[in-house]
Amino acid sequence: MKHSLRILFVLFICYTVFLNSYSAQLISTEEMNASNSADSGIRPKAIQAKDAPIIELVTPKLPGGVVSPTPIELKFTPTPPSKIKPESFKALYGTFQIDITSRILGVALVSPSGIQVKEASLPKGKHRIQLLLEDSEGRVGSRWMEFEVDK
Repeated sequence: MKHSLRILFVLFICYTVFLNSYSAQLISTEEMNASNSADSGIRPKAIQAKDAPIIELVTPKLPGGVVSPTPIELKFTPTPPSKIKPESFKALYGTFQIDITSRILGVALVSPSGIQVKEASLPKGKHRIQLLLEDSEGRVGSRWMEFEVDK
């Protein structure tokens, strides 16, 4: 039993190192251009559910210039006694709400405490990503990231 756990632990570490060694292409230039050309500039105001989970953007530091590839780190905070449901994490890109969740999950692991992408590749230009996360009480937290990649 101990030997099996040791093997699983080593495999988990190898998988984590493997995931963190690749740059994720989160969005193509064509997807970015289509989204930006259709963007009306109107932003809907949404009121989050009381005590919904909080999604904190740790990196990149916004507002400010962003270079590509860039690390992305998010921190998730539930309202006790609820728990974060990491499997509910969603990332939707731009005006067309393109689901880029699988692109992020291809290079990072989502945990109840957050997510870390070592290098996210994004084309030069303006970007908007909506992040969604549910807790064990069914409340959905939401956060918009709006930034411009300079290089």
